[in-house]
Amino acid sequence: MVARQHIRTWLAAGFLALLALPAARAAEAVPPIHHVFIIVLENEGFDKTFGPKSEAPYLAKTLPARGALLTQYFGTGHASLDNYLAMISGQAASPETRADCGIFADFVQTGTTPDGQAIGHGCVYPANVRTLADQLTKAGLGWRGYMEDMGNDPQREATSCGHAVIGQKDPTHRAEPPSATSPIGDQYAARHDPFVYFHSILDSPDCAKNVIRLDQLPSDLKTVASTPEFSFITPNLCHDGHDEPCKNGEHGGLESADGFLKHWVPIITSAPAFKLDGLLIITFDESDESSVAAKPEGGHVYTFDGASCCNQQPGPNLAGFPQHQSFGADDYVMASFGGDRIGAVLLSRFIKPGTVSKTGYNHYSLLKSIEDLFHLDGHLGYAGQDGLAAFGSDIFTRPARR
Repeated sequence: MVARQHIRTWLAAGFLALLALPAARAAEAVPPIHHVFIIVLENEGFDKTFGPKSEAPYLAKTLPARGALLTQYFGTGHASLDNYLAMISGQAASPETRADCGIFADFVQTGTTPDGQAIGHGCVYPANVRTLADQLTKAGLGWRGYMEDMGNDPQREATSCGHAVIGQKDPTHRAEPPSATSPIGDQYAARHDPFVYFHSILDSPDCAKNVIRLDQLPSDLKTVASTPEFSFITPNLCHDGHDEPCKNGEHGGLESADGFLKHWVPIITSAPAFKLDGLLIITFDESDESSVAAKPEGGHVYTFDGASCCNQQPGPNLAGFPQHQSFGADDYVMASFGGDRIGAVLLSRFIKPGTVSKTGYNHYSLLKSIEDLFHLDGHLGYAGQDGLAAFGSDIFTRPARR
């Protein structure tokens, strides 16, 4: 009897150990990264960006050779804003955020789903909707959003925490050319600055302190102590590839985005914090259209496939697809709710140069990965989806030095 009991105990212990193996291996695959930098570019699909005819050779060739290329990384929606919000909150789109919130209106919440999705409509989420910034603050970790051109025209938006007045039209939807009041123009777009769409940030002194101009980044990078644990970097509407040509006379598109990276990536990767334990992530908000057709009466019809990965859900606030929207003479057809394939490049001393990952990821995966790296309190919104992959040993291919 005693022997049988020992056998049962041994078998049970062995079974529990087997169950624990995947979790243990996942934990071993996550290196001790304590500084994360993200650069988000605009509106390009994987084939155009990383294909053999890419207009961004530094992004398409040079950087993947130094780090990891994620070939199956997807946006979560169209157009821009819903993707940025997904990255820091795990919230799916509302009709207004999907249309980039031309009016800077409060989000009117009528409920919350079991998986943390705010039910309602509007743009600026109430204070009960948490963000990655809130999680980091609670954990005693630093964060900052670095916004190129913010406040170049102080009559349009402030030089920190720049946003429209609640309930009014957003003046940052179009780039401002050089003028007497703004000699280099103002190409800041609030819709590419996700922090100003949450009252938990807007109503706190942290917004003015932490959502700041990009030109402060070099100073912050001088020492490990002065570098925030999380840095979210948004180029202006020219340097993120959105506009082509740009209001300041630059070429724009992928050419200008590549030039931005050539300037800023070396500044980041030479910083003490990055060299010590840093990770740089470069991706896009969404893919470009799958087809464009001219309308006989003028304007164009832009069609987006809306492909997604990772069992992504549309959220509680969107009607069925396909959907149609019109802006001026142009029509936009969204075949489905996803943001299509965009790809991403990651650099870190914990990544073997030339690594290629074919694992499916999206912006919710990005959020989950950051939450895991910093050991934060749970996963926000769809970052907590069952089965969603976080960055693991397919990317972190170089073990930490002991």
